[in-house]
Amino acid sequence: MRPQILFPLFADVTSLPGLGPRLGKLVHSAIGPHVADLLWHLPSGIIDRSYAPTLAEVLPGRIATLMVRITEHQPPLVPRRPYRVLARDATGEMELVFFHTKGDYLAKLLPLGETRLVSGRVEIFQGRPQMTHPDYIAKPEEAAEVTGIETVYPLTAGLNLKTLRKAVRAALDRVPALPEWGNGPYLARQGWPAFQAALETIHAPRAEADLSPETPARTRLAYDELLANQLALALIRAHQKKQSGRVIQGDGRLRAKVEASLPFALTGGQRQALADIAGDMGAPKRMLRLLQGDVGSGKTIVALMAMLSAVEAGGQAALLAPTEILARQHAATLARVAAPAGVTVALLTGREKGKNREAILAGLASGGTGIVVGTHALLQEDVAFSDLMLAVVDEQHRFGVHQRVVIGAKGRGVDVLVMTATPIPRTLTLTAYGDLDVSRLTEKPAGRKPITTIAKPTEAMEEVVAGVTRAMNSGAKVYWVCPLVEESEVIDVAAAEERHAHLSQLFGARVGLVHGRMKGADKDRVMAAFSQGPVDLLVSTTVIEVGVDVPAATVIVIEHAERFGLAQLHQLRGRIGRGDKPSTCILLYQKPLSETAESRLRIMRETEDGFVIAEEDLRLRGAGEVLGTRQSGLPTFRVADMSVHGELLEAVRDDARLVLDRDPELQGERGKALRILLYLFERDAAVRYLRSG
Repeated sequence: MRPQILFPLFADVTSLPGLGPRLGKLVHSAIGPHVADLLWHLPSGIIDRSYAPTLAEVLPGRIATLMVRITEHQPPLVPRRPYRVLARDATGEMELVFFHTKGDYLAKLLPLGETRLVSGRVEIFQGRPQMTHPDYIAKPEEAAEVTGIETVYPLTAGLNLKTLRKAVRAALDRVPALPEWGNGPYLARQGWPAFQAALETIHAPRAEADLSPETPARTRLAYDELLANQLALALIRAHQKKQSGRVIQGDGRLRAKVEASLPFALTGGQRQALADIAGDMGAPKRMLRLLQGDVGSGKTIVALMAMLSAVEAGGQAALLAPTEILARQHAATLARVAAPAGVTVALLTGREKGKNREAILAGLASGGTGIVVGTHALLQEDVAFSDLMLAVVDEQHRFGVHQRVVIGAKGRGVDVLVMTATPIPRTLTLTAYGDLDVSRLTEKPAGRKPITTIAKPTEAMEEVVAGVTRAMNSGAKVYWVCPLVEESEVIDVAAAEERHAHLSQLFGARVGLVHGRMKGADKDRVMAAFSQGPVDLLVSTTVIEVGVDVPAATVIVIEHAERFGLAQLHQLRGRIGRGDKPSTCILLYQKPLSETAESRLRIMRETEDGFVIAEEDLRLRGAGEVLGTRQSGLPTFRVADMSVHGELLEAVRDDARLVLDRDPELQGERGKALRILLYLFERDAAVRYLRSG
């Protein structure tokens, strides 16, 4: 139950003055449904109305607040012409201009012979000052309301600034006196304001500098939000760790056979990750581990070895992949590598139907099948295991925590290993996966050659095509990735089809095409023809971004590289350099380049280290866009900006752990205040893991 003290903040926004059903609906969708959502809707700018010159001194282009006497109304003689009102002070005359406004309304608003205060942007027209649609028209006695600094908020169509400002003010007035949940000595050292004072300050900026995320007030609120995040993750983690796991220890016989048959030695990073995993699986608590590996760092082998431990112990393992292309590829790779150990790998996707599907389900239910790879189809209710011991979730950012729970529920105390090939900055790893232990693979397997990355303007297209021709004639396979177009899959596909048609004129049937709107079977057919068959040049949208493995591919061309984020460019580049031949990545860009795009292309040329790239991506774009948080499963913060406030995380994380060590049920004085904090930032799910109190 949400604490009563917070009830006023979780009332509907329509309970605020000025927000009826129509405007309330706009605020719901743009900002959020509760009064509290307005507290986290931060100002984006200020308007300074303190500039109050005489008409003789007024400067064009500035917002001015002027005291004038109304001298004449000039209604338009022809429809659609502006309505003009003349006004003056002791030093000169000006025009107030209105479009589509009724004269009788203006006559009441600006009565002849009376003095009015007008505020808005001034321009000079035909030698005299002019103000079109003043922002304010007020009587002299209302001057105090107009002059000074005004806060600007991000708006949505149909909602005006005045209404939103009034609603935010009313929301601030509803904030009750809340107990201090912060770590007292830490807050004192930082010299930050108290929570309520910080809220008031952040919504009343006096200068541009006050909008910075680095101000003490904003940093204090970021601390509160991150503390709620880390405390919630620590509670979930404590709850999961309490659930009994089981001791899973294989005898190593299957793993030894597989390792002996590998054409390369495992890297130090892989051995360390396997030791971490073996330690977790051999303990009586459930394993919850994140395996972060850069593109081509050998996560799949680590996952297979972990799955073989479960099979050796008499149980089963499942690998959950986000797409059919990836599931089929994992199944093929694992089956090939596991063959020397005599272990068969089953595949279950939405495409397996009828008798084939029944046979797969029977194998899982009887225990005859030790390892299964699948898509969301594995999560369906009729999929039952004889004894599922380990679940591996690949590309975790494509799944939510929910899927992790569903697959874990298909067995008793199932150990969970989560994998991602998207290197995530350390700070974001903590905010998203703070409930997991983390292993990182940072080296590439032996024998992998470095990739040469070059950037070329689109004017060099002919030169690039000539280079691609030479590569294909020498036996190489080539990827050609088409530009990303404004989040529109339809336009992405059109761009790819156009490029495919162009390259087909040059290379005929040697060119294939894949994109996200193709049927699974058609995609597989083209991928197979590219991997082992007659297709040497694959034109594609970004569907090849994750996990596609064609060792013969040694060249990738990325068109309009300036439109891609760093992490995505790095993922795409990871499609090549998977064999023993040198590889080349060509970034084609359109001039002129923005400063950020230039930095991205420079970083791509300088390093292949995905973890360095992820940190740079965070610095260049801010956390909101890294991985495109909307679809990445990373939490979105309202106040904290991870590219600025990331260093707070360590302190907050340690604090959350310390609190739960001393007061696991949050029953002490600070514990009760922290419960309020969790509800305030809507981390209600975590509070359910506490005994009520």
